[in-house]
Amino acid sequence: MSEWTFLTNHAHVLLCITEDNNARLRDLAERVEISERAVKRIVSDLEHTGYITRKRFGRRNRYEVHMETPITTPVTRTLEVGALLSLLVPAIAIAALN
Repeated sequence: MSEWTFLTNHAHVLLCITEDNNARLRDLAERVEISERAVKRIVSDLEHTGYITRKRFGRRNRYEVHMETPITTPVTRTLEVGALLSLLVPAIAIAALN
């Protein structure tokens, strides 16, 4: 039986960016345990679908996560990405309460 995870690599990268919006691709790859090339592709996907914005600061990128962006699947159309992230990243849930 092959192994699978509940969250996709896209979700893992988005979680990591949410926790550290200054993370380098190398750091994200190491944390998610995938290649830098895969992370670069995922970051590009997240940017093109509107989940994040990437801004250049010198030689580094800084990411902004758009919490209001809906998760675009037939089942989760009414769910915003921020709602999901607040369940998985405790600091977001605490900030939302304040």
